[in-house]
Amino acid sequence: MKQDRRSLSIEEQAALRIRALQAIQGGMRWKKAAETFQVSRQTILNWRRKFEAGGWEALYANNRGRPTTGGSLKKWQVATICKTIQNKVPDQLRMPFVLWTADAVRELIQRKHSICLSTRTVQRYLKEWGFTPQKPVRRAYERDPKAVECWLKKDYPALVKRAKAEKAALFWGDEMGLRSDHQAGRFYAPKGKTPIREGTGKRFHANMISIISNRGEMAFMVFTERFTTDVLIRFLGRVIRHAKRKVILILDGHRVHKSKMLQGWIDQQSDQIELVFLPAYSPELNPDEMLNQDVKANAVGRQKPRDQKELIHELRRFLYRRQKTPHQVSRYFHEEHVRYAALPSS
Repeated sequence: MKQDRRSLSIEEQAALRIRALQAIQGGMRWKKAAETFQVSRQTILNWRRKFEAGGWEALYANNRGRPTTGGSLKKWQVATICKTIQNKVPDQLRMPFVLWTADAVRELIQRKHSICLSTRTVQRYLKEWGFTPQKPVRRAYERDPKAVECWLKKDYPALVKRAKAEKAALFWGDEMGLRSDHQAGRFYAPKGKTPIREGTGKRFHANMISIISNRGEMAFMVFTERFTTDVLIRFLGRVIRHAKRKVILILDGHRVHKSKMLQGWIDQQSDQIELVFLPAYSPELNPDEMLNQDVKANAVGRQKPRDQKELIHELRRFLYRRQKTPHQVSRYFHEEHVRYAALPSS
């Protein structure tokens, strides 16, 4: 058992260091010295470095209290660091980090202010400054920020105004594929013993397409074939047959959504349905993505379907439950990136 040296006086600690180094100089092996003096080999190595840098006197140095590794930050320095973290990413500063981590901020502080802090101290500072560790949102390089800003401030408000004038319903739509081996969530187990989730070794899939409104309305279709224009037309045909008014459907730029065959069909149904497209590479603006995440986490990720039939059954059962609870569908619009679409259009 290693000795707790914090209870020793400065003189006693220095004497311990000197005896350990003298023993090594006398021929004692590092491992034996660590066992004899009840310290780690790394500790003895640190003592050796101090001795080589400053002689025996250096072994008496012993700063009590919280360790200081280079000083503290002044208010103006804190303001500079916080502004940099908020307005830039590391690669803009030619730093070898994708996003801001404690190590990245530590290097930033050292570069800007020549103050060397420990990673733990930087983590404490970040918490005091109001920064928290978060899972980043994936965003494509091809995304056009100006197009997104135009959608939020001009295009979408104008669309809402037009929908009210035409007494049309605004819907957001999307589609996705689901696999039987998808898993979501974490589970408790003894440390070092990874929990085992039993299930079939076979892989099968199902696809779904859905539309939702900020009033809690929802429609969906589950299918097994590949997503094509024919599949989308079949689904939209069902939508307009059950709709009590014109539907304006907001979609992403998937090639099926913009196919000539679909556009020809839409032109024939222009008094019943219209398609509007989100800015390219901006899935975070689509509230229907929240439904997709809900399905993956709760309808598939936590279930153990034995075959495709059971997968489809569980998927439909979950979607029917959501369809019958409009307030839960409306909650999808409370997520930060889609909150712009939360207010009913009519």
